[in-house]
Amino acid sequence: MKAISLIAVLLAGIALVYTTSDFPAWGDPESPASLHVSNLYIEQSYEKTHTPNVVTSVLADYRGFDTMFETIVVFTAAMACFFILRRSREECVLEHYYYRHIATGLVVRMPGACATPTQGAFEQIDSDWTPQDIVVSTVCRLLIPFMQIYAFYVLAHGHYSPGGGFQAGVVMAASYLLLALSHDLRFVIARFSERLMHILAAAGVTIYVGTGFIALTTGANFLDYGGLAGLLRMPLASGHSLGILLVETGVALTVCSALIMIFKLVSSQGTINEGL
Repeated sequence: MKAISLIAVLLAGIALVYTTSDFPAWGDPESPASLHVSNLYIEQSYEKTHTPNVVTSVLADYRGFDTMFETIVVFTAAMACFFILRRSREECVLEHYYYRHIATGLVVRMPGACATPTQGAFEQIDSDWTPQDIVVSTVCRLLIPFMQIYAFYVLAHGHYSPGGGFQAGVVMAASYLLLALSHDLRFVIARFSERLMHILAAAGVTIYVGTGFIALTTGANFLDYGGLAGLLRMPLASGHSLGILLVETGVALTVCSALIMIFKLVSSQGTINEGL
């Protein structure tokens, strides 16, 4: 069976490589895309979409359905990881837990069935514990707020300038991943719970799809942001700006939550307890 699968993959690869000979040369000004599609987007995108940024007009207007389903794919991937990797609550109980005495640095081991001193003089550490560097943890905690502010900046300005929901979601997720790497997984879970991740990931998709349905209620096409302008009695350009900001916000929520969810599941082997 493995041999048949290998042969099928090789044949498909050869066929794909062979078909590349029919592609136009890289940067060919006479290619169909350069003669028709690119010129249309560059010359008429502002007139038709009222979006100054051509890239955003392509992603949110011309390819609005594609971007929406990309967001759904990200959400589906995160939920697939959850259902495949997430272990039951009983399996997440470790045989032993390790705690460090904050004042002296002394590490003690306690059976999993015993009461765990999670507050006070002791703090829980991972079983494969490595000394925590106070310089690294302090510097990361100073950098993380600036990363999150920058993520909001990319989101707020991305619908009319370089940036957008995917980039903002990745930067925001990176700030939480940096927090986990500089401290531990439990430190992040206390600030971004598993339930909150699921709610925000689903909310992002809902916001994107809901924006399209709101446009339908005004008599416009699905994801036609001009419908928002008529509904809210604002200029057409303002309606497009608001619609794109809404869908970009939905993308950012889903991407950020999905990346953090996948990181937690993979790094902890599905226990959401400890490990990186």
